[in-house]
Amino acid sequence: MTNAHLLLLSSSRAKQTDYLSHAKEMIKEHLGDIKELLFIPYAGITINYDEYTEMVQTALADLDIKVTGIHSYDNAADAVKSAQAIAVGGGNTFHLLHQLYQHELLEVIREKVSSGMPYIGWSAGSNVAGLSIRTTNDMPIIEPPSFNALNLVNFQLNPHFTDYNPPGHNGETRSQRLAEFMVVDKQTPIVAIVEGTALKFSQGKLSLIGPEPGFIFQGGEKSDINPDTDLTHLLG
Repeated sequence: MTNAHLLLLSSSRAKQTDYLSHAKEMIKEHLGDIKELLFIPYAGITINYDEYTEMVQTALADLDIKVTGIHSYDNAADAVKSAQAIAVGGGNTFHLLHQLYQHELLEVIREKVSSGMPYIGWSAGSNVAGLSIRTTNDMPIIEPPSFNALNLVNFQLNPHFTDYNPPGHNGETRSQRLAEFMVVDKQTPIVAIVEGTALKFSQGKLSLIGPEPGFIFQGGEKSDINPDTDLTHLLG
C-alpha cells in the first residue's frame, strides 16, 4: 500500500462542533483538486442512506465537493472503480463490514486505494481500514462473514478513544478492553485515536494529526503518541 492516500478520522465531530467541521481543512488538503467524492453510508442504521449522504454533502458544501452515495448506483463495485475518491462514514462497524462483504467491495476498494485513490474514513469508516474490526467499540447487531476488514493499514484501530469512567460506573474502561485484545493477540498493534484527531498516510509516511495525543497498545503495553509523530514503522 505504498501508494495509498489515507485520512482516518477518529470522529465526525470534535466536542460540540458541527458535523465534520473540525475535519474540513484536513479533507480539503487530502483531496487536493478532486471535487467528486463517492460516499459509502453503509454504517448508518438509524438514518437512511439518502439522508446520510445529504448530511455529508451539506457539511462539505463550502469546499465545492460533490458527494454521491454509493447506494444510488446500480452496481456498487463499478461505482468504486470509477470513483475519484471515497469516504466511508461512521455508525455501526459490524453493519458496515457486512454490507462491504454483501456488495463484494473489499478487494475493489483495496485495489483502488493501492493505485492512489484518496480514502477518507471516520469512526466506523476508519475502523474498517485496519486489519479487522476486533477493536471496534460497536455492538454486533449483525454478523458479517468475517471480522477481517480492508487491510489498508496492517494494524488495528480504535477510534473515539477515551478512558473516561463515570463515577459509580463498574464497567471496563477502553484501556481495559484493549488489554483483553492484547492477551489473545500479543503482536498486532492497536492505534487508539481520540476525537478531533486522525491518522494520515501519504507519500509513504504515516502520522497522527490533530491537537491531542493518541496511544499505541501492543504486547501488553500502552504508549503515548504525540501529534506529528512518524508512525510509518507500524506498517511493517
